[in-house]
Amino acid sequence: MPKSEPLAPTAAPTERQAASGRRWTVLAVLSTSLLLCGIDLTVLHVAVPSMSRELHPSGVQLLWIVDIYSLTLASLLVTCGTLGDRIGRKRMVLCGFALFGLASAAAAFSSTTPQLIAARVALGVGAAMIMASTVAIIRVVFTDDRERAVAIGIWTAAHSVGATIGPLVGGVVTEHWGWGAVFLVNVPIVLVILVVGARFIPESKNPTPRHWDLASVALSITGLAGVVYALKQAGEHLSVDWKILVTALGGALLLYAFVRRQRRLAEPLLDFSLFADRRFSTATLCVISCFGSYVALLFFLTQWLQQVGEYSPLRAGLALMPLAAANAVGATTGPWLSARWGNRAALTGALGVFAAALAVLALFGTAGQYASLAGPLLVAGYGAGVVMTLGADSIMSAARPERSGEAAAIQETSFELGAGLGVAVLGTVLAAMYRVTLPELPGLAPDHRAAVTESFGGAADVAAGLGGSAARDLLDAAERAYDSGFTAVAAVAAAGLALTALLAALALRPRPSR
Repeated sequence: MPKSEPLAPTAAPTERQAASGRRWTVLAVLSTSLLLCGIDLTVLHVAVPSMSRELHPSGVQLLWIVDIYSLTLASLLVTCGTLGDRIGRKRMVLCGFALFGLASAAAAFSSTTPQLIAARVALGVGAAMIMASTVAIIRVVFTDDRERAVAIGIWTAAHSVGATIGPLVGGVVTEHWGWGAVFLVNVPIVLVILVVGARFIPESKNPTPRHWDLASVALSITGLAGVVYALKQAGEHLSVDWKILVTALGGALLLYAFVRRQRRLAEPLLDFSLFADRRFSTATLCVISCFGSYVALLFFLTQWLQQVGEYSPLRAGLALMPLAAANAVGATTGPWLSARWGNRAALTGALGVFAAALAVLALFGTAGQYASLAGPLLVAGYGAGVVMTLGADSIMSAARPERSGEAAAIQETSFELGAGLGVAVLGTVLAAMYRVTLPELPGLAPDHRAAVTESFGGAADVAAGLGGSAARDLLDAAERAYDSGFTAVAAVAAAGLALTALLAALALRPRPSR
């Protein structure tokens, strides 16, 4: 993670010159690593139905499998950046690659749900170690301002491209080799990156590194985990008992203590004083809301198409390509829209367009009729791409130049935190609506009834054991309930984005001149 302190390479002058001559090789290694991290954010989305048939996770466990990666990554980005400044950024990145490869192999061969969740946590830790120091390495290697701007642009695009093509990669791999292979493909790529990275990436440290505050790390991780766990438990049981309430309150208090501690520390892990600028705080909220809704849409849309529309994994991945292509176009044309209409109007309009597309999807989208989905997906992808680009640019431009490091840290964290929270919050909405709309289905044994209400995968397993018209009736009921859940997800996300657009329109107004 970039810092505002001076970045001083520890390598000898001749080594620095050689590294500068091979700087584009370094960029290729770092961008490939970010591409992998982005792919792993969404690659499992298409493979979930196949994985569920083998591991039989509960609804809450399924949400943990999907978003524990991004939540772990978000909670450790700043921490790993500070630690990399102390021990050396090359060492941090290479150790991250090694952990990422080992965790990928562990995930591929997981035979139980807890094993897969643990492997996904390790993947998040490895990705945080990789992402935290790559921008700082780019700033060391690319000394020319113009080349550095191009390099950072390429590096930023690599992660977004990876997240967007993840479902397609997952569909292709799952179709031919099974869900475990979506992780196993990382291993040979990581081995190549380790060899090339060890040869070409120069070592660098911060001569005056920040203090690494272990208490702040513990507060942020445990607090976030407590709040998300309580949210998912409430969605699973459709009730809030004293255990869920205590967990949620405890997590919130830990997060409050984390914020208070950062304000008191001379060298905080996360500088919250930046949020005093309403442009900065509003842009951060826009990024969290937009990227969270976008990643959640990728995830739940792939499940909806496979479970209700009966798409194959490959076909579901291909169905998302209009969304991905429109997102790339929106990201590249966002600066032009901002230059023509102003950042406030472009950002607010893009949020409104994204919200409207999700509303249309909720009202008229049908899993079995792709023609009803293509238009809303194109519009949603374009709006999301504009918001991601302009939101990230607004975060950086709102901060003073000497604080660009802290701003970049918050920018990256907001993307990953948005991804994790988006799946967690909207997944709870889907699980609750699925259970509410599922009919009584008399005649099922208690254990079968529990499995059916737990998840769509459980309903499919029970139906496989019934056979005949009873199985078809059960699947029809589960499909209708899941369809209602996806409709609720699209509607809630649309409402959240509309509120975010209204907030952006009000908060990003220029200050009146005195």
